[in-house]
Amino acid sequence: MSLISLQCAMCRAVLESGADQKAAESLNDGIVYLMAIPYLLGAVTFYFIYVRFFKKQG
Repeated sequence: MSLISLQCAMCRAVLESGADQKAAESLNDGIVYLMAIPYLLGAVTFYFIYVRFFKKQG
């Protein structure tokens, strides 16, 4: 299974055309950002919950 088959139709069309390599790289960067942001937000949220409720006072 190739990486191209795991992407949406628009992404696949851009990558299969091969005409604009810069657009394909930008598209892949955007996918990585969209995938990483929820994990970062979750980690920050759990950190603040930990600090607020579980960190020892004193």
